[in-house]
Amino acid sequence: MEITGKIIAVLPERSGISQRSGAEWKAGSYVLETQEQFPKKICFDVFGADRIQQFNIQVGEMMTVSFDIDAHEYQGRWFNSIRAFRVDRNIQAAPVAGAMPESAPLPTTSVPGAAPQAPVSAPMPDSTPFAAEGGEDTDLPF
Repeated sequence: MEITGKIIAVLPERSGISQRSGAEWKAGSYVLETQEQFPKKICFDVFGADRIQQFNIQVGEMMTVSFDIDAHEYQGRWFNSIRAFRVDRNIQAAPVAGAMPESAPLPTTSVPGAAPQAPVSAPMPDSTPFAAEGGEDTDLPF
């Protein structure tokens, strides 16, 4: 899976010794926030000192992260694991469908030589109550 966004937090690295092999391990955790109308945050891990150094993820970077999701059980509870395996930088923030760019002015009506007016808003729909066919009122409570 892939997700694109901005890195908003770099959490402290964790390390330890594997009980199975006795080898040392390192993991880094990062928080990415999407650039949508309703932003979402995802915390993902990078496992291995070599990958942490290779990815060199910094706060404020825009990137696309490719990751795997897995779950494991511990003492009757389930936990998700989101592990990154590839990071692509060189990402331009894509505009959200239907959203106006921040620098775009609101539409206004103007007449040459006249003072600027407030932004134009859409007209309100007619607020007449609905009636069933034949002009009967329905039994709706509103």
